[in-house]
Amino acid sequence: MIQEIIKIAEQAGNAILEIYHKDFSIEYKDDKSPLTDADKVSNQIIIDELKRLSPNIPIISEENKLTEYSERKNWPKCWLVDPIDGTKEFIKKNGEFTVNIALIENGEPILSVLGVPAQNKIFYAEKGNGSFVIENATTKALKINDKITDTIRIVGSRSHQTPELLAYVEEQNSKFKNVEFVAAGSSLKFCLIAENKADVYPRLGPTMEWDTAAGQLIATEAGAEVLVWETKHPLAYNRENLLNPYFIVQPKGF
Repeated sequence: MIQEIIKIAEQAGNAILEIYHKDFSIEYKDDKSPLTDADKVSNQIIIDELKRLSPNIPIISEENKLTEYSERKNWPKCWLVDPIDGTKEFIKKNGEFTVNIALIENGEPILSVLGVPAQNKIFYAEKGNGSFVIENATTKALKINDKITDTIRIVGSRSHQTPELLAYVEEQNSKFKNVEFVAAGSSLKFCLIAENKADVYPRLGPTMEWDTAAGQLIATEAGAEVLVWETKHPLAYNRENLLNPYFIVQPKGF
């Protein structure tokens, strides 16, 4: 199934890029977050193709009406979709936006594809089978840096820095000789961990489940863990409240 999902992400990514390279209109949703024609087109492609591929697996998407939890809680599997994660980055035209598709089973991501259309990259992972990136028609296995010594590279949001994040960076200054801050948009932050371009990703600000599910599996299959900040339990999915708690992506046992 992973190859079919990769094709869906590529199809959505190509449609997004057609709009990306033109002038486009911007709407604002009730929560003041931006919405573009590209979000809508990408969502339609992904939803239509997932329904064709797996008609019996329900879909949760940022751009769809949410099913009540009384029904959702009985789903053994569901898709979690963000047709464009990082719409603000899309609007800024900095290339740091992604297409996120993840299959959830009993609250855990088991398959994910994360496309980066403007960079012509596709990340993918299946539970127990590793994490990979396709770039320039070449597929490469991913592995995190699990030996942090003098320098720690902290990846954080380009658009959503919080006082808690800045406090975390300051705390690491007392533990490591060098602290480097790597700014990135969208779920690319998970990918930077998986690619060994950053070491930890403390997310001390709001995210939704569709923002993180695909990236979580990319990171964990590369050797990281994604833990709720307060409880240190793995971040779970299809919860009653789809707003994620704070979390951290880090090497196991960090």
